[in-house]
Amino acid sequence: MKVTAIVGSYRKGGTVDRVIDEILAAAREAGAETTKIYLIDKHIEFCTNCRECTQAPGAIRGACPLEDDMSAVLDAIEGADALVLGTSINFYTVTAVMKKFAERLLVYNFWPWGMLRPKMRNKKTDKRAVIVISSAAPAIMTRLLTGAARLMKDAALMLGCRTIGVLTIGLAARSSKTEISPPILKKARRLGIALVSGNHP
Repeated sequence: MKVTAIVGSYRKGGTVDRVIDEILAAAREAGAETTKIYLIDKHIEFCTNCRECTQAPGAIRGACPLEDDMSAVLDAIEGADALVLGTSINFYTVTAVMKKFAERLLVYNFWPWGMLRPKMRNKKTDKRAVIVISSAAPAIMTRLLTGAARLMKDAALMLGCRTIGVLTIGLAARSSKTEISPPILKKARRLGIALVSGNHP
């Protein structure tokens, strides 16, 4: 069992990173092998909407003409059995690096010229995903006033994952290193175990 985490925050050791560490620690204790990928460490170009990756039919992802690290990141995700996606909130949505990553998931769609809308190449969701979001606003406001959770769920879906939990950490800008509450850490551990076991968290 392999669990891969994609960290879309800008600060290593920040709130998102530490909560993901807790999820991965619990997954390892449940028998999983874990990997963490920081998007800030990867060279990922902006999608140019050339749609070259969407033209050929088939269930496997399309080939993007951009030469960067995105293909290797997707290979790592495809080789995993479960996924963790994490981002902080900037300007009412996910970070720019997470948005850039999400836009490049167009490769999982078939959208030839002349077709009105894209169609997912593979609608199977045989993997599980957990989403982690941190925000300076209270958690309830983050859920109600931003589309971050929806964007992250859609990204997970593109990657063949069913989201089994969203962990939102609010009021995460009170200090340079926000204290993570015991209930959040407890939920993070439950989600990490659920990624491996498949049981409801």
